Amino acid sequence: MKRIAMPTRNGSIDDHFGHCEYYAIYTVDDSGKILEREEIPSPRTCGCKSGIAEKLQSEGVSVMLAGNMGNGALEKLAACGIEVIRGCSGDIETVLNAYLDGKLEDSGESCSHHEEGHSCAHSDENNPEGWHIG
Repeated sequence: MKRIAMPTRNGSIDDHFGHCEYYAIYTVDDSGKILEREEIPSPRTCGCKSGIAEKLQSEGVSVMLAGNMGNGALEKLAACGIEVIRGCSGDIETVLNAYLDGKLEDSGESCSHHEEGHSCAHSDENNPEGWHIG
């Protein structure tokens, strides 16, 4: 089984994981069947300093499908054994299914600043959902 977290706002991947409303956590079996969905409230602070990486680790999360984040958050999540796929956007279940189908890969892009209201856009006209498909 695998536990997958997604920073969520209004049912979609939040552009910056530290600013999300909540984390949607999905449990999937080895065949990719979704077994359970739950939500963990966001601490509403800077993601790398909030303790959310450790909380997600304690919940058994091993993958995060995210819009974007700074290097500090990426390093914290990696230190907790959580693989991060950046560059995701759109409806969380659509993104989850794309991941389960092997259609997502990490964008390799990180935010370099954390101003209030900051958002990162990682889509283009050939890939309007912003997925980095491999």
